[in-house]
Amino acid sequence: MGKYRVCVYAIARDELQFAERWYASVQEADGVYVLDTGSTDGTPERLRALGAHVMEKEIIPWRFDDARNASLELVPEDCDICVCVDLDEVFHPGWRAAMERVWGETVRQLRYRYTWSFLPDGGEGHVFWLEKAHARRGFQWVNPVHEVLRYTGDDPLVTAEAVGVQLDHLPDPKKSRAQYLPLLELAVQEDPENDRNMHYLGREYLFHGQWRSCEETLKRHLSLPAARWPEERCASMRYLARALLRQGKGGEAEQWLYRAIGEAPYLREPWLEAAELARIRSDWPACLHFAEAALQITERSRSYITEGENWGARPYDLSALAAYYLGLYDLALRRGEAALALSPDDPRLAENLRFYREKAGKNSERT
Repeated sequence: MGKYRVCVYAIARDELQFAERWYASVQEADGVYVLDTGSTDGTPERLRALGAHVMEKEIIPWRFDDARNASLELVPEDCDICVCVDLDEVFHPGWRAAMERVWGETVRQLRYRYTWSFLPDGGEGHVFWLEKAHARRGFQWVNPVHEVLRYTGDDPLVTAEAVGVQLDHLPDPKKSRAQYLPLLELAVQEDPENDRNMHYLGREYLFHGQWRSCEETLKRHLSLPAARWPEERCASMRYLARALLRQGKGGEAEQWLYRAIGEAPYLREPWLEAAELARIRSDWPACLHFAEAALQITERSRSYITEGENWGARPYDLSALAAYYLGLYDLALRRGEAALALSPDDPRLAENLRFYREKAGKNSERT
């Protein structure tokens, strides 16, 4: 037993393939509570056999917030730290002790590191900080999808950083996300002034290739009075540019990318999106400028907006390509070497590096 009572809670449906891996990673908790919402593959039986407390209940109509709130109600009242963990997520060992080190009488919520995706070579992709560990009372899940915790308590909300906690997302890539779009449309219908849901809906239209709907929705997001967070506004501008390009509106797309850079110039994402557009247009001076500007940014944002590829080979690759076409072969060589070092199994990067070395060598001979 630790200093505090710690409980994990979750929702599940047909997660048998993850049950043992997940339960092994949350065993540091004093109790594990799962709401099964209609599995047919034996998930609840397996979780019970492992030691979890499982209740079976269908949520009709389906909403993620209702399911999360029902699962939270399974957690005993004397729990100090409630930790919401999906079955396709895995904690690294030692997470409980790291949380207990910073928990206290005034702390109501914890923030910790989360790897949402991994690159093909196994390196980390999309990384941000999550806040799904909280006190037993004073919190409620809201939104039909992309649900978040809302604090409803009377005491000041104090959030502490749990250094040393690492949670990995290891999902089934075949799992459908078809329900997300109608649930996001419902979320916006319920609360049309909610800027986060409007942003998510616009992004979802982008994923579905509904370019016009994406354009209209993201412009609505950017016009909302509550849409003030620069990083999310920057992302809406970048996604908007992609939708406009798909509609043949290249000039307007370019202007939105410039606005995205101005909105959050401390992020690599808008600079590299602009570099990519310049690459498509073979505008090599612009491509080099934007890629090199991105490389000057060395601190990665902790928000969910960050994109893993922009902290891998991508900026070096774009810089190398532009430098090569501009005859800056030594720079192309340096950037090409850095790109391949970050993605050593990429045959295109290896072949490009061969060209850079050849050109840099010939240039050296001439001088």
